[in-house]
Amino acid sequence: MRGAHTTEIDALFGGRPGKVIAVHLNYPSRAAQRGRTPDQPGYFLKPSSSLSASETPIERPAGCELLAFEGEIALVIGKDARRVSPEEGWSHVSGVTAANDFGVYDLKYADKGSNLRSKGADGFTPIGPAILAANLVDPNALRIRTWVNGELVQDDTTDTLLFPFGRLVADISQLVTLEAGDIILTGTPAGSTVVQPGDVVEVAVDDAEGRTTGRLVTPVVEGTAPFGDFGAVPKMDDDVRAEAFGTSREEKSRKSAASSEPLTDELVARINSVGTATLSSQLRKRGLNTVSIDGVTPTQPGARLVGRARTLRFVPGREDLFASHGGGFNAQKRAFDSLGDGEVLVIEARGERGTGTVGDILALRARVRGAAGIVTDGGIRDLDAVTALGIPTYHAGPHPAVLGRRHVPWDTDVTIACGGTAVQPGDIIVGDADGVLVIPPAMIEDVVDDAIEQERQEAFIANHVGKGESVDGLYPMNDEWKARYAKWQP
Repeated sequence: MRGAHTTEIDALFGGRPGKVIAVHLNYPSRAAQRGRTPDQPGYFLKPSSSLSASETPIERPAGCELLAFEGEIALVIGKDARRVSPEEGWSHVSGVTAANDFGVYDLKYADKGSNLRSKGADGFTPIGPAILAANLVDPNALRIRTWVNGELVQDDTTDTLLFPFGRLVADISQLVTLEAGDIILTGTPAGSTVVQPGDVVEVAVDDAEGRTTGRLVTPVVEGTAPFGDFGAVPKMDDDVRAEAFGTSREEKSRKSAASSEPLTDELVARINSVGTATLSSQLRKRGLNTVSIDGVTPTQPGARLVGRARTLRFVPGREDLFASHGGGFNAQKRAFDSLGDGEVLVIEARGERGTGTVGDILALRARVRGAAGIVTDGGIRDLDAVTALGIPTYHAGPHPAVLGRRHVPWDTDVTIACGGTAVQPGDIIVGDADGVLVIPPAMIEDVVDDAIEQERQEAFIANHVGKGESVDGLYPMNDEWKARYAKWQP
């Protein structure tokens, strides 16, 4: 790896790069994932010896298990900057390229925030393979993507950064002279997680005109050199693991609830054998009256909807909140992109019909992911196209407007209110022409068993009413009719 630093890296930058300065949090999606949005940028230093070229393997240190990637856009300083303004900052950048800010969370405790051992090891900052000239690109229209083993795991843009590139240059230059050849790593979006030996991580930066850095390729290998007995050694616990995997403790709990065991084919068939009207009656007998999602109509009137709930919450539109949470890989996109087989995305839109909460592209993503359906108490865009996709979608009405008009995508996999009822991740969602019900998972077996029996009794009653019998004593059945029903049962 040192060889890559002294040859390919020197060739890429026209000499040995200087300081490597990294930003902690800069993408709203990552800030939301971490549960905090900083007022000002924070920084740490990485040694220039951590730089490595594309195709150079990265070693996960022996004894460590939590090596995480962070795809980033790197700024290359082209001329010295000292006490420049945010408006002047970008003019001191000569180019941008792809970078990967690797770190081992097993050693994060060791340096009290400096990240030297956790992020400063040789080869822990792959960079390249090509540099885009700064004077040819719009710094507010760049896209950063990361793939692990060919699967896209990070995808965001620079139009909603907490701290634009010019501001970063200006801020650092207030106290530290940025010199030609210095590198600034500008933060990572949501999606960073742990990789294993044998994985391959790729990062690319593109602009709106199709210019690209190409893919920065980093194979992950297992290190063999053990740690000595004279320094910090790897440590990890559940909280460290949760952070490394990109999940807070609270989010981990939510996802656990949302990823309950899938419904069996046999149970789905039994649920589909009875109507929501019958299920509603059984829920009422158990004291549950507020379990219907009201005010929604289906795109597929003849179709059944059965699946476990995943949830998405919108808050009322506010310009500053939409600026921080509406762009990039926001909560709405994360919700649709993480749907699993047989899951139903239930959306809290407060009954606001004056804008769309789902359109054809996201509905297509839900169908491709194997989702059972979508329920929103807000508007729907591209109604004809969504209907043609065939995925059952219950909505409050069509509207052509885009999301930012009335809503801010805020949170996923939390308890929400949709159509007047509470919905929790993992609840059973059942829909037909009569409407949509929310059934607590612990009740589903008993409710379905009794609903099947209720419909069997109602079939018996309907048969006799059709033959001219009075409903008096038959509906509901008195003891005489119950005895006749007992003999009638197959």
